[in-house]
Amino acid sequence: MLGYAFARYRELEGCSETALAAELGCTLETLQWMSLCRRPKEEAFSEHASAIAERFSVELLPLVQVLRRVEVLDSLSERCGADGGNALQMAARDDELH
Repeated sequence: MLGYAFARYRELEGCSETALAAELGCTLETLQWMSLCRRPKEEAFSEHASAIAERFSVELLPLVQVLRRVEVLDSLSERCGADGGNALQMAARDDELH
C-alpha cells in the first residue's frame, strides 16, 4: 500500500505528513486517500504511478521520487541485514566526503 511507502519515507526523511503532502503538491486529505492505493508494481510501475498521479491530481515526478527512494533504501536495508542502519549511515557519510 502507498500508506506504507509514505510512512517509510517520512521516517527516512524525518518529515511530517504535512511536509510530505506539500512535497507531493496535495492536501492532507488527498495524501490519506492516496495512502489506500496499492503501490505500483515493477512490471507496470510507470502506468500505475501515472494513473495514481492523474487520479489524485498530483505531480508524477515527486510521487515517483518518493516511491523509488523508499524502494532503494528498503533494498539496501535488506541487503545489509541487521546492520543496515550502520551501512546506510556509512554510505551517507562517504557521500558527504566526496
